[in-house]
Amino acid sequence: MTEAALLNLAPAPAATRTGTAAGERFLVLDSWRGICALLVALFHFPTTSIISQSAFVGGSYLFVDFFFVLSGFVIASSYSGRLSEPGEIARFALVRFGRIYPLHLSMLAAFVAFEAMRLALPALHGTGAAPFTAGFDLRSLVANLFLLQGMGVEEHLTWNAPSWSISAEFFTYLLFAGVVLATGRRAWIWFAAAAVTAPFFLLGFSTRHMDVSFDFGFIRCLYGFSLGALLAWFQHDSIAEARQAMAGAGRIAWMMAELAMVAAIGLFVSVAGSNDAGIAAPVVFALALYLFAHEGGLISALLSSRPMLLLGSLSYSIYMVHIFVQGRMINVGGLLERKLGLGIVGDMTLRGDQVTGFGVGSPWIGFAAIIAMLIAVIVASWFTWRFVEMPALAWFRRFAKRI
Repeated sequence: MTEAALLNLAPAPAATRTGTAAGERFLVLDSWRGICALLVALFHFPTTSIISQSAFVGGSYLFVDFFFVLSGFVIASSYSGRLSEPGEIARFALVRFGRIYPLHLSMLAAFVAFEAMRLALPALHGTGAAPFTAGFDLRSLVANLFLLQGMGVEEHLTWNAPSWSISAEFFTYLLFAGVVLATGRRAWIWFAAAAVTAPFFLLGFSTRHMDVSFDFGFIRCLYGFSLGALLAWFQHDSIAEARQAMAGAGRIAWMMAELAMVAAIGLFVSVAGSNDAGIAAPVVFALALYLFAHEGGLISALLSSRPMLLLGSLSYSIYMVHIFVQGRMINVGGLLERKLGLGIVGDMTLRGDQVTGFGVGSPWIGFAAIIAMLIAVIVASWFTWRFVEMPALAWFRRFAKRI
């Protein structure tokens, strides 16, 4: 998976709608995005540790749906009243493209470079498929370059696997803009219809429960995005007003509500990740978004701390770089294993699949590998955020203002 949108798997920081306090942001939701990105990274990292083998991590692919719901909330809050002319649509599409594509292209280049290294250095071949085959073939590269990898044109995940979600999300952005331009204030009716019909479509056509990506990823994205957009259209102003009225009151009650929601999410993901109950994930995350958007409890206060906000800023990079970092860690671990034979990397069973991962000699090796992976992903993400994401987005915003 990607798991995903991540996948926008990471949208831009939340902005407000006309009529709300100027400059207001939902900081806690930014932090949640970072947490979800790390949970998706844990889902993809194979180890023998109890963390990787847990039901909660096994169902953490569902956190991609949090990205979709949050994206719908953010986009509808920011743009639902600003897409009345074709020029505004063009500027919107350009900025959203600039938000997701430069990092996507950079990571594609990294994967292509590694495949070229495998071709040139037989020692890197390993026991897997030959370079530029399977999910790394040139035909699939073209689909990825045109952001089509999550639109049903592929038969499996390809290249930077989690990027299926940004493919689905980009075309959802365009659909949103087109519907708002065509229907104006009645746009919510179309997204309400999508929120109702999408889960039935997925239940009827998917054999993998909610775990769809390259095949029905667009429908999955539209489902969560629509719920988030509806929440923005009908509750955004009331949330903003409630935040201003609270002024720190009722912290204990809000904390209890937030704790209950965190527990409910943990239980839901653990239980529903392997069955059709996972279809309710966007609904669960929409409820969580509504609660934490109020920022009323002590958990919200913790999530508003600078380290957590930084994690939120890095969320898109975390989502997009983690598979590459994990793959290179396994490559290095495999080389060490052939030299030292310490049980660092080997074949194992994870969630019923045969995979190559860390800790075949000891679960503690797997646990140490998880810590190393999280640190490596966050460090790498800071560099891509600082030197790819932010400069590219700034350039596209400047360019959009000229048209």
